[in-house]
Amino acid sequence: MKKKPLVIIGVIGAVILLLLLALPMFVNANKFKPTLETQLTTALGRKVTIGDISLAIFSGGVTVSDVAIADDAAFSTSPFLTAKSLTVGVELMPLIFSKRLEVRSITVQDPQVSLIHAANGTWNYSTMGVSRGKAPAKSADSDSGAANLTVQELKLDNGKIIVSAVGSHAKPSVYQDVNLEASDLSYTSQFPFKLTAAGPGNAALKLEGKAGPINQSDSSLTPLAATVDVQHLDLATTGFIDPSSGIAGVIDFKGDLNSDGKAMTSKGTINATKFKLSAAGSPATVPVNIDYATSYDLKTQNGVLSQGDIHIGKAFQKLTGTYNLAGDPAKINMKVDAQSMPIGDLEGFLPAVGVVLPSGSKLQGGTLTANLSASGAVDKLTIAGPVNIADTELAGFSLSQKLGALGSFAGLGGGDKSGTKIQQLSANIRNDPSGTKFDTLNLVLPGIGTIMGNGTVGASGQLNLKMNAKLAGGLGAVTGGAGAMGSALTAFTGGGKGGNGGGGIPFSITGTTSNPVVVPDVAGVVGAVAAGGIGGVGHLGKAGAGTAGAAASALGGLLGGKPKKS
Repeated sequence: MKKKPLVIIGVIGAVILLLLLALPMFVNANKFKPTLETQLTTALGRKVTIGDISLAIFSGGVTVSDVAIADDAAFSTSPFLTAKSLTVGVELMPLIFSKRLEVRSITVQDPQVSLIHAANGTWNYSTMGVSRGKAPAKSADSDSGAANLTVQELKLDNGKIIVSAVGSHAKPSVYQDVNLEASDLSYTSQFPFKLTAAGPGNAALKLEGKAGPINQSDSSLTPLAATVDVQHLDLATTGFIDPSSGIAGVIDFKGDLNSDGKAMTSKGTINATKFKLSAAGSPATVPVNIDYATSYDLKTQNGVLSQGDIHIGKAFQKLTGTYNLAGDPAKINMKVDAQSMPIGDLEGFLPAVGVVLPSGSKLQGGTLTANLSASGAVDKLTIAGPVNIADTELAGFSLSQKLGALGSFAGLGGGDKSGTKIQQLSANIRNDPSGTKFDTLNLVLPGIGTIMGNGTVGASGQLNLKMNAKLAGGLGAVTGGAGAMGSALTAFTGGGKGGNGGGGIPFSITGTTSNPVVVPDVAGVVGAVAAGGIGGVGHLGKAGAGTAGAAASALGGLLGGKPKKS
């Protein structure tokens, strides 16, 4: 008799189990399809279509195949999201007995999402959950609408996200292996989330923190507090940078993001390797580390960089200013303040900004000071301002040898044949995609003299510089020249007792930055000397004129011209 209750319980349990196993045969889950589509469409404010629905009794879930969520018509006619399957965890009893759908969890398998950014700052997901043009109904059931929707758990597995901008010619950025976990999603409270993905160029991305409450008028303005970790992001593969701009490199990024739904602040560190900022440049051989702090208006897309501390070895410079991400491409207006940076630490970075040293040469010692402005579109920046280099040596490059026949003049013949010492090099520069322009270039070389001029360096390194040299010791005696000629040339080049007179020796620098060619301006030198001689005709008479002519002729031969036959 004692066993009878146990037998009865066992039989009841078996019957219930059989009923549960047989329930999917009697419950046609697809009849809930219109209800599910309607509720999802209402909740998201987007047309939602689904395929077959199957009921999983023991897991208390409904699996839906071939899910598609429409995009905002203002952005695209293609789906915003497609997925192979979507599993909705539901409360089973209300579904069976009351035909009421209560969502417990949502898992989206293999989704593909298209994120599109407009120039006015809105995203195609901004209106997600918003019914445009319809005022919310004022009724007792109004709290049961989208504003009262909660999801205990949301998962996206093995997703793909494609990011692009309206009207942009840039290649879209593709993020693979996207996995998202969020819990307790609500329009009325914060919820934790974690996102991981493989970005362009196999970059590893991780975003973790809290978001919410969801902004009901624009979900892209939902408050956020999160940490960001990005490893090995190849700038050339992001699609947001025009390859013709020359900007490239691989960056690692760690920082914090905080948004109140109106403004976002961020602070963190960036490490860049193989960095390049100029189409004429080549990747830097040294890493660049940046400590930054910025604030950004989510609506206007204007930002302020309050801290931009750039470290290249022991070289330190400050970058501050403003930026605007509304256009394509983004625009910046920045200031660079660099004081007495050791050139030895900078040398590996110089190629990144298009500075190419003569083949086989190397800068040794000294400092660089610059106060520059950087403005315009990021892919066509204009960088301008004064630059000063002090007390360095260009080892492996002898300017006195490059001057060729001018090396016969006193003051050059004794120059260092293994390098060129630079006491000071100052100039106002202007760099843009076409190249670099130098104004008021002033070069002080110990043992040689002062060289001044201006000119340009083309985007591919072509040189076109017009220079004028005032030699430290004047010309002195020139082999084969008369005493009158030596005196005239000494006065012309600024030598002699006065030391400041004369106009110097004009020459040009052509060729390329890796192989510069110094070309004396024969016509300029001869003409100036002749003019100086003719000026003395009044008191020298014919002899004076003849001396000047002889001097000009001899100088022309020395500099490569053909002496006139007497």
